[in-house]
Amino acid sequence: MNNQDLITAALGSWSANINIASVILRAALALILSSIIGWERSSKRHSAGLRTFISITLAGTFAGMIDSYLHAAGSATENSYIICAATIVSAALISVYSILYNSRTQIRGLTTAASLWCMGVIGVGLGVGLYTAALCIFAVLMFALSFLPVLEKLLKDKSNHFEVHLELKSAGYLPAFSSTIRQLGMLIDDIELNPAYTGSGISVYSVSFTISSVELKKYKSHQEIIDALGSLEYVIFIEEMR
Repeated sequence: MNNQDLITAALGSWSANINIASVILRAALALILSSIIGWERSSKRHSAGLRTFISITLAGTFAGMIDSYLHAAGSATENSYIICAATIVSAALISVYSILYNSRTQIRGLTTAASLWCMGVIGVGLGVGLYTAALCIFAVLMFALSFLPVLEKLLKDKSNHFEVHLELKSAGYLPAFSSTIRQLGMLIDDIELNPAYTGSGISVYSVSFTISSVELKKYKSHQEIIDALGSLEYVIFIEEMR
């Protein structure tokens, strides 16, 4: 166990070993940290919430403790943290699958999925006794989730490229929509038909735009452009894909 950890040095050697007290400490930290991130994600109406984050983080923490115990008992080689590795891979797979669940078959939840995987890794860090490193990474993750979205939104709104989810009354209106886009001073980079809506009576697309008009770049935000397109009588629904 790495005795250079600042929190381990402050608490004493008991926190570096696997015993009842250190197990309780690591589980409690995992519960607290995962609850904070889970609450933050739930408050923004993301599907992965408290229970999911707690489960993944506790799994990582327990995996770290198992591997640490096996090493201390001489039952594993120095570089064979197999259970930790398997847990991290499993957390990554769960994160990938969580992206697939969304209201309009769009690819959503990338940030939540990445956060879920990150908390699994933080759990492993707690499990092997890297308290300081785990808390530092948690603090950076919390900062990124809480304060960077404002900057990210500002940068995206200033971008000349954006993508929308578009629902038209029928495919016959697509030429008219394309013509309107050109008149507004934009280029269509890509249009992809969503096959999930086949037979529904509406035509659904993912459309990528580039703003080519200097005036449009200067005076209009993405949302204002989308609001204008949403007012077209043949457009059922349109929103920017984040």
